Parts: sequence; structure tokens; C-alpha cells
Amino acid sequence: MPNIQVIIVEDDPIIAEDIKEMLSNINYSIIGIAYTKNAALDLIKTKNADLVLLDINLNGHFEGLEIATFINETKKIPFVYLTSYSSQEIIDKAKTTLPMGYIVKPFNERELYSTIEIALYNFSRFQISIEWNKENFNKLVENQITQKEFEILIGIYEGKNNLQLAESNFISVHTVKTHIKNIFEKLNTHTRSETIALLNKIFH
Repeated sequence: MPNIQVIIVEDDPIIAEDIKEMLSNINYSIIGIAYTKNAALDLIKTKNADLVLLDINLNGHFEGLEIATFINETKKIPFVYLTSYSSQEIIDKAKTTLPMGYIVKPFNERELYSTIEIALYNFSRFQISIEWNKENFNKLVENQITQKEFEILIGIYEGKNNLQLAESNFISVHTVKTHIKNIFEKLNTHTRSETIALLNKIFH
């Protein structure tokens, strides 16, 4: 079971590889790199991503904004803009697509990591209208989950990666992966973001 799965959309292959290396260093899984709008749409349609890192300007056009609209209409997964543009006009246009973050190039590994962590956390922080406990949750789903699976599920909802889940639950990363696999099977989901979206749907 992979860790948090990321698609990179960036028209400069060198920058894309730099981002890939940064993400690999901080325990993320890169499941695809797209250099064009069409390639990005294909990846988003066919891959189960938890997050998209999205360049606003692709080959001289602001196609990242169009890709963001597609994500909002179809996948409901978080995305973070990566851009060289910081003008008020571009920021205003970007805001209307509801990104989970906006990072201006050039950036370093720490800036990228903190932006992604906050983005994943914010994506998970929708208001829940029912008390969080296993008993209430199991009343609302077909396949019952265990207490430990429920604790892992809360961690997923909070945006924790596999290592963080292992440390907070005092178990190995391998055991975390096993629990996540079981959770996905029981909830009929395939990614963390899909699981979070299901939780928000259940509790609203």
C-alpha cells in the first residue's frame, strides 16, 4: 500500500524532476508526471491520486486553472498550485478554483513539504456533525471496522502520512499499510482523498 500519492503537473522537465526528488525525500509517492494539459487530464482520470501539484502556466497558457476546474468537477481531490506568477490578477483567478495551497517558485524542500502538509490537513478539516467514535461510525457503514482501524482512519482524516500514523499508534509502517488496505476494502475506497470525501459525505 503506497503512501500519499501525488501527481505532478509541470511543463519544465527539470523542475518536475526536482519536485519528484524533493517529494521522494519526504516520503511521498509520485504516481505520474504530466508536462501538458491533456497528459495531466489523462493522469487525473486514470490514477488514484491523493494530491495534485499543479503548475498554473503550461507552455505559455494558464491551463492549470482549467485542470483545477476539471479536478473540482470530477475527482474532488486537493491540489496545490506551483507557479512563477504572484500578481494579484493571477492570485484572484486561482482563488476561484479553491486550491488547498499556492507556492511561488523557486521553493525549497521544506517549503514544499509544509505547504503539502497544510493542504492535506485543510482538505480534511470539514465540519463533522456527529461525535467521532467507532460505534457511531459502524452504524453508518456496511462493513464494520476495528478500533485500531478507526484510529488509523482518524489519522488519515487528519492528513497524516504512513510514518506519522505508525509513530502516533506505536506500530510499524508495515502494519499501518495493512490497516489502510483493510480500511479501503471495507469502505470500498482506493485513496486517502477518496476516503476523506466519503467520511465527509457520511457525516454531513
